[in-house]
Amino acid sequence: MNTNITDKKYKKLSIQVSLTGLSFCCFDTLHNTIVSINEIHFDTFHKSTKIEELFSDAFKNYPELNDQYDEIQVIHNNNLSTFVPTALFDENFLGSYLQYNTKVFETDFFAFDEITNYQMNAVYIPYVNINNFFIDQFGSFDYKHAHTILVSKLLDASKNNDTKKMIVHFNPGHFEIIVIQNQKLLLFNSFEYKTPEDFIYYLLFTAEQLNMNPESFHLELLGAISEEDDFYKIAFKYIRNVSFLDVTDLQKNNTFSAAQNLQHFILFNS
Repeated sequence: MNTNITDKKYKKLSIQVSLTGLSFCCFDTLHNTIVSINEIHFDTFHKSTKIEELFSDAFKNYPELNDQYDEIQVIHNNNLSTFVPTALFDENFLGSYLQYNTKVFETDFFAFDEITNYQMNAVYIPYVNINNFFIDQFGSFDYKHAHTILVSKLLDASKNNDTKKMIVHFNPGHFEIIVIQNQKLLLFNSFEYKTPEDFIYYLLFTAEQLNMNPESFHLELLGAISEEDDFYKIAFKYIRNVSFLDVTDLQKNNTFSAAQNLQHFILFNS
């Protein structure tokens, strides 16, 4: 990472990592634009393969990852996270906040991101082995959780909107439900799924818990989902007002399609 003002490159690298692959984009920080986006899927690999080896291959195949940058941000994308209001937060008990929604081990390493604008913290388990790999590659970098960026941006966008809104962020294998009303986070939860029926069950169950009527509430979708997906079709069948999140403002900073902005919403906002 480059911090010397005379050597400034006006380039930033953001890498979003998970156990199924990584995606990364390069920013031109002088013009505040996104220059490129790449996505690497770890398709079926042998159980004995170390995740570091897969990342190492990616660095060999994509020279942009070895360029010089002023700033490098690593974004951990998993469903091992939760949000804690600042008033209830104690840095010494990070594991206890996660024990209600994930299996926690004594050997786990916990981290947290402060979200000062909204008086809360995101507590999560980062991929330590992946961080160690990046230390060897870059020396220094910043890291945070994908949900920190996601929820912060959605809360920003809800300003002065008193309508209770449900937003679903879709990933392979898991999705997040976020319910927001005028910059207040009413609910955040992550669910693992296999079928469209799993998906709609969790959606309608959550709506029922929050007294949200499928005939009237607004559902907005983003992430890895399109109108052709069975997941979209089943949501459209049971919920009257379904649309994709409006990414018009985000598109002003790049030349990519609306679908790409929806899929890489977190990365593009990092």
